Amino acid sequence: MKKFFITLSTIIITANCVFADGDLWDNFGDTNTYGQQAVTEQDFEKALNSKQKKKKRDKNIPKGESFSQSNETDSIKNTTNEPQILLIPISLKIKEDYIIPVGHYEVKGEKKDGEVFLNLYQAHDLIAKLPAEETNDDFGEETINFVKLLPHGDYHVEIIYGGIDFNAYSIIDIE
Repeated sequence: MKKFFITLSTIIITANCVFADGDLWDNFGDTNTYGQQAVTEQDFEKALNSKQKKKKRDKNIPKGESFSQSNETDSIKNTTNEPQILLIPISLKIKEDYIIPVGHYEVKGEKKDGEVFLNLYQAHDLIAKLPAEETNDDFGEETINFVKLLPHGDYHVEIIYGGIDFNAYSIIDIE
C-alpha cells in the first residue's frame, strides 16, 4: 500500500512538471524578462556623472547674495520660534472676578510702553494677560527660552519666563 501512494504521488508531481507552462524558469537567462532592458556602461556612467555634478543648495539662502551664519546663531534662531507651553494644574485668580482654569497654555512675553506682560494663549485665543516684573535672573535654567510654574508660599504661585529679549516673573494668587 505504501508503494502505491509513493508511485501515485511521483506520477502526479511528474505530470505537473511536464505540463507546467508560464512559470519563472521559462525566462531564465533572458535579459529582457518582463520588458526590462539591460543598462549599458555608458548609461550608467552618464547617470552617475549627472548626480555628482549637482550641488544641493540651501533653499533658505536668497539667490545672488553671499551668506555667512554660524551654527550657534542658527540654533538660537530656531529655538526662539518654539512655543513655550505651561501646564497650570490648579485654578488661579487674577482679579476678584477672573479665574484662569486648569489647562495647557502657550506663554508669550510682551514688552509694551515699558511694562512687561506674560500672555497666556489657548489655541489663538488670549486667555489672560498677566503683569510681570522684568529681571536679569535666569532662574538657573540651562536654556534661553523657558517657562515654569513654581510654588510661592501657601497661597501663591510664581510663573517664571525666559526669552531671547528678556526674563520675567509673575506672582499669582491660588483660587
